[in-house]
Amino acid sequence: MKRKVYDAAMAPMREELVAMARWVQAKGARVVVVFEGRDTAGKGGAIRAVSETLNPRACRTVALSKPSERESGQWYFQRYVEHLPTAGEIVLFDRSWYNRAGVERVMGFADEAEVAAFLDQVPAFEKMLVDDGIMLFKYWLATDQDKQEERLRERLDDPLKRWKLSPIDLAARDLYDAYTAAREAMLEASHTPHAPWTLVDFNDQKLGRLTLVRDLLDRLPDTRIDPAPLDFPPLDSPPARETYRILAPLAPYRVKSSERDRA
Repeated sequence: MKRKVYDAAMAPMREELVAMARWVQAKGARVVVVFEGRDTAGKGGAIRAVSETLNPRACRTVALSKPSERESGQWYFQRYVEHLPTAGEIVLFDRSWYNRAGVERVMGFADEAEVAAFLDQVPAFEKMLVDDGIMLFKYWLATDQDKQEERLRERLDDPLKRWKLSPIDLAARDLYDAYTAAREAMLEASHTPHAPWTLVDFNDQKLGRLTLVRDLLDRLPDTRIDPAPLDFPPLDSPPARETYRILAPLAPYRVKSSERDRA
């Protein structure tokens, strides 16, 4: 999808997202959106599509690293519970408690008994969240292996994306089918009436973002709340210029001719 087409389609949705966040704050709602998928699927871009125009006081992203020694000794869900939203807040999980059913299972970080216990407990855990009033949305971003290979290579070759590439990402190349089997087991156990999964094709990431955002907005109640009116009278005098007594600003950056050419 061309960028101009994507931006034109996303523009009205961005306005709806801002209105949605305003509704969440006004109603004291609690919203959790889980983003799961293979490495390179596009979780980060999808999360930015949802959050980039929202007030960071109303929407935050949770992306936890591997558990500490203390966290490893806790109830598995415990470290995720503390990141759940309070009233008027949206929380976007960049990976979630479903790590146990995916990467931990496939890479051997959790044994089969731990995985089985997780798959048995997760429907009840999510039922408690939903019964307490949390609005829970779970998305799996789907990607074919050829696209995954293309994006891994891009990360390897692009110095701005190299940080995204880890040994685990490279190991996943040979485990595509194992991740598929783990996903299917996860869906079978945790696709429930109270917390269903939604699968979104992310082979075209821009189209995937549009599909996901549209689905999320359509599944929420009517969130149209006009912003509170603000009085914005004209200034009593001509606009003032900045003045400095203690320090002066940095000298402006000098654009090189090569940079002008690239622009």
